[in-house]
Amino acid sequence: MSDSSLLGGEESAAEVNSIAADRAIPLIELREVTRTFVTGGGVEVNALRGIDLKIYAGEFLAIVGQSGSGKSTLMNILGCLDRPTSGKYLFAGRDIESFDADGLAWLRREAFGFVFQNYNLLGTESALENVQVPAVYAGLNSHERAVRAESLLSALGLGDRMDHRPTQLSGGQQQRVSIARAMMNGGNVILADEPTGALDTQSGIEVMALLEDLAARGHTVILITHDQEVAAHAERIIEFRDGEVISDSGPKAEHVDARNNGKLRDIFMSRKASPMLSGMGEAVRMAFRSLKANIFRTMLTLLGIVIGVSSVVAMLAIGEGAQQDILAIMNQMGTNVMTVRPERLPGSFRRLPSTLTLDDAQQVEANIPNIVAAIPQMQSRSSTIRYGRNDSESSVIATTGAMPEVESWPLAQGVFFTDQDSEQIAAVTVLGSEVAATLFPEGQNALGEYILIGNVPFQVIGIMTSKGSQGFNNPDDAVYIPFRTGAIRVFGQDNAEEIRVLVDNVDVIDQSEQNVLEFLTARHGTQDIRVDQNTSFLESASQSQETFTLLLGSVAAISLLVGGIGVMNIMLVSVTERTREIGVRMATGARQSDILSQFLSEAIVVSCFGGLIGVGLGIGVGLILESFGVSVYFSSTPMLLAFTCSVSTGLIFGFAPARKASKLDPVVALANE
Repeated sequence: MSDSSLLGGEESAAEVNSIAADRAIPLIELREVTRTFVTGGGVEVNALRGIDLKIYAGEFLAIVGQSGSGKSTLMNILGCLDRPTSGKYLFAGRDIESFDADGLAWLRREAFGFVFQNYNLLGTESALENVQVPAVYAGLNSHERAVRAESLLSALGLGDRMDHRPTQLSGGQQQRVSIARAMMNGGNVILADEPTGALDTQSGIEVMALLEDLAARGHTVILITHDQEVAAHAERIIEFRDGEVISDSGPKAEHVDARNNGKLRDIFMSRKASPMLSGMGEAVRMAFRSLKANIFRTMLTLLGIVIGVSSVVAMLAIGEGAQQDILAIMNQMGTNVMTVRPERLPGSFRRLPSTLTLDDAQQVEANIPNIVAAIPQMQSRSSTIRYGRNDSESSVIATTGAMPEVESWPLAQGVFFTDQDSEQIAAVTVLGSEVAATLFPEGQNALGEYILIGNVPFQVIGIMTSKGSQGFNNPDDAVYIPFRTGAIRVFGQDNAEEIRVLVDNVDVIDQSEQNVLEFLTARHGTQDIRVDQNTSFLESASQSQETFTLLLGSVAAISLLVGGIGVMNIMLVSVTERTREIGVRMATGARQSDILSQFLSEAIVVSCFGGLIGVGLGIGVGLILESFGVSVYFSSTPMLLAFTCSVSTGLIFGFAPARKASKLDPVVALANE
């Protein structure tokens, strides 16, 4: 192996180590370091007891001791995975106590490389991707990372295993991958914790040969072991027992006395802030990989978001469709039409007996400005209409010749009766389209034929176009006769149920309404009528429908909220399951912000996918309902709103689990099983 294959960056490991060795400055120095733990039962355990230790650049030393002696605790402190309870830790002359969490992450990333007994490789990543992890947090671009990782793996004899996952590699191969990962950012200080403990004899020999070679090339190698034979490979042996150093063979003179011919340069002068995960793109890529590796859990997370978003889209589409139907009905009725009706009895929905007459309508039309036409109407809700053997139970409406103009309703065939027909009490009628289809099926010609309204014959002179249902009224299921004819020959009374008034300028319809009310009140000597305009009906209906839509949206939003809670729960489970992975990433240099962005990205990616699927599903549900006759109207605003809410849901509900992950203690995370 060449230096170029194992070392990276602007300076070699030997150069960096010689900087710290200049003037006999230890690369690592511990002064009276202690580490105390308190167990769950409140018992205080002194893992380290006043450790004094100097480690010089380029040394290959072994820390030997039985299990529970405190050597692993010492390694965690040396590798900045843990902090001492008391005492000083100096790295290249700099007190580590002043470093915050990100500063320690930087030091782990730039100065240390970890080789663990159980390898601590990421199970969802290939060998090549595992090796690249430290460089991801160092901000190296993907091409440079890949080239460097390939070079390291090839140098370690794993060139044909780069795309293999840890479970596809032997123990020795996995440990080689972990060594390559330790070297990815230079590996100035290699911390090897029982590197041969899980290996067979031959693999253990090969791993120790690699560590010896790294030490020979100028890397500082710190070996943690309980095996005296493994420790014998080191140049310096420190024996540990009960948290204390009981023997130290001491550093070799060449390490203590090493001098750098150039000016002493502080290793910390090269510190640079790396971008967060080399940009959010890297976080998203990692999020995709993690979600793919846990596809079943991802689907469960998606489910809540999909249900919530599809509910929002479908329900708002239904509400908007109903509103559009109401608007269509109102538009058919005309927004420039007023209706005069008898006033209601106080405290009741019942109306006063009608005093409206044909003369009232004629006087309103003749005397009030801005009035185009006024037509009186009386109606029988259900009468038997017959032609031959065919009959229909339909409405009979008596009105005047201006009805097509007032209602903006053209004829399909024939003509409409005139006011002269009314004065002559002519027995003529115009049929609604449904009545015509019932009495004269299969395209029979109705014009000129006689039908019976009750027992009175009427000649058909016209057929109206189809207008469509208008709530409780269906004008197509009605026959229309002259007003006076109806009063005398059908209804037996001449008071109109209502007067429909067409205004010219809708901008002053309110003034016209007031004028009509005052005029008829003066004619009747009392206010026994009321005037309604369709614009007010339209506003009331729109407000009611908006309330209904808001209710539907609220129900759907609750579904989305439940989905968000599901995201948070699943992400919390994910953090618990991946605690060791988080520890590995922190050990390789991930900052708290890197861990936060990674887990937050996962929540957002899930929410984005859930939002897209939910929008598609909501549209599908709406189309299915539409095929069953439900009025549905899709607009982009609810869809964008639902999608935005889903992303926001992921951001809001994913933050707590992501923050929990970022705040984990590296030592605790690595110890998690």
